[in-house]
Amino acid sequence: MTSQITFYLSQVTGCKIYDLNGNRLGKVIDIIVNTAQHGKHKEEAFRPVIIGLKTRINGEVRYLNFEHIKIEKNNRTFSFRCSKIEQLPDSTIENCLPLVKNILDRQIVDINGRKLVRVNDIRLVSIDPEIYALAVDISTEGLLRRLGVAYIINKLLYLFKLSLPTQFILWDDVEAFDTTNFNIKLSHSSSKLQLLHPSDLADIIEEMGSLSRTKVFESLDEERAADVLEEMEPYAQAQIIESLSISKAADVLEKMPADEVADLMDELEDEKVEELLNEMEKESSEDVRELLEYDDKEVGSLMTTDYLSFRESMSIEDTLKELRLQKPEADMIYSLFITDNDEKLVATVSLRDLVISSPELSLADIMDKQVISVQDEDKIDKLASIILKYDLLAIPVTDAQNTLVGMVVIDDIIEDLMDKGKTRKSSRSWR
Repeated sequence: MTSQITFYLSQVTGCKIYDLNGNRLGKVIDIIVNTAQHGKHKEEAFRPVIIGLKTRINGEVRYLNFEHIKIEKNNRTFSFRCSKIEQLPDSTIENCLPLVKNILDRQIVDINGRKLVRVNDIRLVSIDPEIYALAVDISTEGLLRRLGVAYIINKLLYLFKLSLPTQFILWDDVEAFDTTNFNIKLSHSSSKLQLLHPSDLADIIEEMGSLSRTKVFESLDEERAADVLEEMEPYAQAQIIESLSISKAADVLEKMPADEVADLMDELEDEKVEELLNEMEKESSEDVRELLEYDDKEVGSLMTTDYLSFRESMSIEDTLKELRLQKPEADMIYSLFITDNDEKLVATVSLRDLVISSPELSLADIMDKQVISVQDEDKIDKLASIILKYDLLAIPVTDAQNTLVGMVVIDDIIEDLMDKGKTRKSSRSWR
């Protein structure tokens, strides 16, 4: 029968290490685990295995190979028995994870709970012949256990049929440890952070320290980074951009809608803004520069310059093919805009009419020439009343010559009124 012992990091930190003759070698300073995936099958839960103990022998810090060490339990106390003093190779030490130094009291991401939490203790399990880090303890009991009073308090609570609540996160549901204290590279392909919604990930990154925030953000690919950056609060956006190299920041900003970039740049120093605009691709940079010219109270400052527009001669079948090919974001197909050869706004087409109409018809057959629009220099205050009056999801924006220059979606209007964060938008105009 397999022997199994469950215990906590706080219970073995400071415990004595003996040789086979009972001579004391030292005491446990830290527990060292291997963070490489352990297990023969990928579907197995990830449980880091203990590979060494950090101790001090004759005044010298040593990292003992755990292959020659066994844990012993006597009532509620623990000790370790070492059959051979063997130092771990330097290469192994460099790539391992000390639990006390780098996990205890640090912040981690609870993937299932989608939140940042603090580690109060670590649950370990001994299953011969190895010991694993099973879960992190984020409960009050974990903190009291480290203070040495959890057992007494639980005894007192038992008299009243009460108990301290426990709260564990399995190691497999943990990601993104606080990188201000050690270096763990997040995998672009397998990091569990990639599975979180951009809004959840933005909330988590905002709660991190500045260095951790930057490290985690840099681990994301450019598309993902742009999505997450759009969901952040202005102060966090500015901090992230300031922490990145100019080339990296420009690459991320190019993946964002021009209006979102313009809003973000309002939080930066003029010198930094100019550096970024000069580094960005010309087309993206020009779009942002145009938006930065608008006053904060003008519609132009709220609009996106990315929209869907077509010629009225285009068939419904070809229009649908183009939409399937480009796969625009949902908010970009609230309405399709029809423009003439001079880019003048002439009509709109609803997605409903496009879908239910015969493929051989042209857009001219189903378009609505009674266009409700606003001008780029109109005041933002008028947008809400127009949205309510005409039950619109998006409003085209023109200049004084009726040239289509952008659109404002209802999400942005609502969020502007509520003074909250910004929404995601991404699209393209075709000819």
